[in-house]
Amino acid sequence: MRVMITGGTGYVGSHIVEALLDAGHEVKLLVRRPEQVAKTFAGRGVTIAPEDVVTGDVLDKDSVVSALEGCDAVVHAAAVMSLDPRRADEILHTNVNATTLVLNEALERGCDPVVHISSTVALIRYGGSGPDLPLGDIDLPYTKSKIASEEVVRGLQDQDRPLVSVYPGGIYGPGDPYYGEATQRVAFLVRGLFPMWSTGGLHTTDVRDAAAVVAAVMEPGKGPRRYIVPGHHMYAKDLYGALSQAIGRRRPYVTIPSRFAIATSKMMQLMQARVPEKWHYPADREGAEMGARDTRFDDSPARRDLGLTPRSLLDSLRDTITWLVDAGHLPAKYRPR
Repeated sequence: MRVMITGGTGYVGSHIVEALLDAGHEVKLLVRRPEQVAKTFAGRGVTIAPEDVVTGDVLDKDSVVSALEGCDAVVHAAAVMSLDPRRADEILHTNVNATTLVLNEALERGCDPVVHISSTVALIRYGGSGPDLPLGDIDLPYTKSKIASEEVVRGLQDQDRPLVSVYPGGIYGPGDPYYGEATQRVAFLVRGLFPMWSTGGLHTTDVRDAAAVVAAVMEPGKGPRRYIVPGHHMYAKDLYGALSQAIGRRRPYVTIPSRFAIATSKMMQLMQARVPEKWHYPADREGAEMGARDTRFDDSPARRDLGLTPRSLLDSLRDTITWLVDAGHLPAKYRPR
């Protein structure tokens, strides 16, 4: 199949590109900066021909229509992924409007399947999850944007449109072209600069496993579907234990009650509001709220229907840290053995 991909130069999107090419599909990318394509895939054994790159914006209808020309299927992975409240307006505007535009235009042109890369943050809630994957209850910018996007998707799925929702959890793994907040947090952890973690747990996934789910659902005629990416419910002991094992260095930590973590992150948020946006310590209130709910997700449908099993948290962290060293974000002394 020929697949149009938004967000294909990003963290999750670039791994999706690789997985689809490995599965024998053709890809076409809609990107804002065509020069980023070569940067993202440098050293990864991927070559994207110039004619397979459309320069444009996911918020511009003409760009989206041009990118869809000649394509059989779509993966919408473009989104502003940030828990920094200073980016609230950008997050809400971009994520919801881009989802609405791209999915509707793709469906209008008969693309099947149309895959939306959502997130388990849209499902995190007090009271737990369930087979119907009820929407979450966090009323903060990034989560609100993903919930609102999910409402658009579910409205179309209710009409039996061939939309597939894919929900990665907290992402780990190598190859983050923009060195985003999640990967930066791992670097802080490795350096010993993130010694506190909230009670409660989060569903975590490897970025390559998220891409594997997308490649596995790339089959027309199956109708609407929803899949949690297979992963692990991670607590502080799991994270710091695997991290210490990966780098061969003990990383002491303190587990703090979720209510205190939320209060602390609120104070951090007020402090960070007074400094330039480039200065960001990745301990945001939204992340604390997610952990406080301790929502467990059933990823057995993807394991059963798609035949996928997740990488271990240790392997994901080891590969993330190795990449951080190779990319120059961490000193060589932290390279996993």
